[in-house]
Amino acid sequence: MTAVVYEQREVRRARYAVAAVFAVHGAVTGSFATRVPWIQDHASVSAGQLGLALAFPALGASLAMPLAGRVSHRFGARAALRGLLALWTLSLVLPALSPNLPILCLALFVYGASAGMSDVAMNALGVEVENRLGRSIMSGLHGMWSAGALIGSAAGTLAAHLGADARLHHVLAAGVLTLLGQVACSWVLDLQPAEDEEPPPRFALPPKSALLIGAIGFCAVFAEGASLDWSAVYLRHQLDTSAGLAAACTTGFTLTMAVARIAGDRVVDRFGSVRTVRSGGVLAVLGGLLVVLAGHPAVAMTGFALMGLGIAVVVPLCFAAAGRSGPNPSQAIAGVATITYTSGLVAPSAIGGLAEATSLVVSFGLVTVLACGLAAFAGVLRAGDRDRPKVTPPAAAVPGPRS
Repeated sequence: MTAVVYEQREVRRARYAVAAVFAVHGAVTGSFATRVPWIQDHASVSAGQLGLALAFPALGASLAMPLAGRVSHRFGARAALRGLLALWTLSLVLPALSPNLPILCLALFVYGASAGMSDVAMNALGVEVENRLGRSIMSGLHGMWSAGALIGSAAGTLAAHLGADARLHHVLAAGVLTLLGQVACSWVLDLQPAEDEEPPPRFALPPKSALLIGAIGFCAVFAEGASLDWSAVYLRHQLDTSAGLAAACTTGFTLTMAVARIAGDRVVDRFGSVRTVRSGGVLAVLGGLLVVLAGHPAVAMTGFALMGLGIAVVVPLCFAAAGRSGPNPSQAIAGVATITYTSGLVAPSAIGGLAEATSLVVSFGLVTVLACGLAAFAGVLRAGDRDRPKVTPPAAAVPGPRS
């Protein structure tokens, strides 16, 4: 019984540790995003050149993600995450040090590659902890990422308001986040490959199951990217609102996503992945219709809020399903992550191009159509609803709080 209690405590501790890792990962993104204007001025690049440079993080992530499984197999899950997370937090300083466009593109490529590999490693560990606990935690973990991004962006906003040099800001932020990340990694599960386990290939296409799951994630991330980048523009130009109200719409969408993810695990445990995503798809479609048909800002803001609520838990559940879809969780998760990163890269430009050719109403009509895919094809996430046996079944008899 003592061993059972110890094992329970170890898994619960690992859950909080990986949640802290997610928050640190998100904080790097938030810290970077708020200082992009400073980085643009420092590198002396135009808006078009900046747009080109900002494509390199997704490119680096997409190319590096398939390597994460090999790294984890070679060094073990804990050591791999510790090293990859440190690369990610320390890479925060690179963009602000870039004096021109070519170096900025290279810096953002490294920044994206380290982000992608650490993303795969921490999601794989999150799925393993979820399996051992026997209940959903992935939505909450991604909620912690959103919370970390909000904290990082708040600190960055303050630094920008004070006129702080982004090089100093990011050096300090990278130091603090690296330290916090290393401490958190000390408590994650230390998974080691079996002696007779074949190492994953250095680079391989994702399995078919991951492609199907990734398609669901693509729809959700497309809607998320479109809403984040274009909701304020939609209210400002389509509905002629003030700049402040338009910005509040984007903030409200972000908060809705974060809150829904933090609370989403209870919903998933009660209804399962398939029913949750299917219901979320219905909410997202309803939200999209409100946006498209809105004649008043309040209606459009309600629509964006419903869309955020509907898509919030989809990507976490895609990672969870990918991690249970085959013999190589890291490879499947890397495949899904690559597809979702690609969607996030494509969505803003696709919405802008379609809006220029037609209108923003038509663009969000496309978003609404893609949201229909969540409801129609949610069944591919059934792998996330498999029975998840806990490490030690007798542990249920041990009294104590449920984490």
